[in-house]
Amino acid sequence: MTISVRGIGKTVHSSDQATFCALMVAARKQAGLTQHELARRLKRPQSFVAKYEGGERRIDVVEFVAIVRVIGADPLKLLRDLMAGKPPAKPRRASAK
Repeated sequence: MTISVRGIGKTVHSSDQATFCALMVAARKQAGLTQHELARRLKRPQSFVAKYEGGERRIDVVEFVAIVRVIGADPLKLLRDLMAGKPPAKPRRASAK
C-alpha cells in the first residue's frame, strides 16, 4: 500500500484510515493498555479513544504525537509502518508464571 495524495478525502472510511486505526490499536495493546487506561492518561473520555480507533473520528498530528507519547511508542516508526503498508504487530501475551 502506498499512501496517495490524490486519494485524500474527507471520509474516515478508507483503507489507509483503516490501516492507521489498526496500527494505533496494536500500539496501545502492545503497551498493555486498555482504552480506559489510555483515555485516563490522556485526560479524555474513553469514547475519544474508541472513536479514533474505530475509525469514526480522525485525529490530527498533534493528537497523534500526544497519544503515541502516552503509549510509549515511536511515532516515526508508526508512520513508517503506515507508509510501507506494514501490518500491525501482534500484541504481546502475558507469560504464564
